[in-house]
Amino acid sequence: MGTDDATTIKHHNPPSTKHCYILGMRVDVTSYPDATQQVMAWAKAGESRYVCAANVHMVMESYDKTEFARVVNQADLITPDGKPLVQALRALGMRTASQVRGPSLTLHVCEAAAQQGVPIGLYGGSPDSLATFEAFLHHRFPGIQVACSISPPYRPLTPTEDAEYTRQIAESGARVLFVGLGCPKQELWMQVHRGAIPAVMLGVGAAFDFHGGRVKQAPVWMQTLCLEWAFRLAMEPRRLWKRYAKHNPRFVIFFLTQWVRSLFARRWSEAASHK
Repeated sequence: MGTDDATTIKHHNPPSTKHCYILGMRVDVTSYPDATQQVMAWAKAGESRYVCAANVHMVMESYDKTEFARVVNQADLITPDGKPLVQALRALGMRTASQVRGPSLTLHVCEAAAQQGVPIGLYGGSPDSLATFEAFLHHRFPGIQVACSISPPYRPLTPTEDAEYTRQIAESGARVLFVGLGCPKQELWMQVHRGAIPAVMLGVGAAFDFHGGRVKQAPVWMQTLCLEWAFRLAMEPRRLWKRYAKHNPRFVIFFLTQWVRSLFARRWSEAASHK
């Protein structure tokens, strides 16, 4: 079982960015320009890093599985992908928190990579999905360098297969790798491969399908009103209804509990300081 105590699960090297722990999972305060700049700096230096785009699903997976919480909290950057997490950050005192969605960050980073001549790679999705997404990228960002595009099998890989894919990515020259395996698989994969792949790995979920036109994204007004989950549920009810039924109500209840505790703790601290 997870916890909302930030002292129990620490980041291996505390980030310089402002952050809060939401139900025990770290979420950083960043923006599209800042996150893109950081990713490109790491990429140009050839550093092996990984970035998570956090939503309610990821928070609750972390809450339920301590080992997964450690994996996420060890990430080099954790952006607030979901609007509910932005509101949670603000409720915890991070007034400047803003949404940084994985699919949108993908476009920002691809634009910067095309402009600065940094090769990218794609890992995950179906062969058709990758082909459509790659065509979209070349149309949207002329001159972008897609160094590798790999669609691994949906089943667990054998050690030999994993080693071969890792070799292909490392030798391709890609310095930014977009990983579209879905949560929690992509976060686990990135953590295992940090150090083996000389690239910044971004877990982007369904970004390949979104930008390739295979799956519709929620309208901006629904995203603003925290209703993106409802739109996605309407699009894929059979796949998503159990996830939302399990996670969303618990997130609201558990976070409200954390928030009330934080209010009491803050008031107690303020009262003690005036004694």
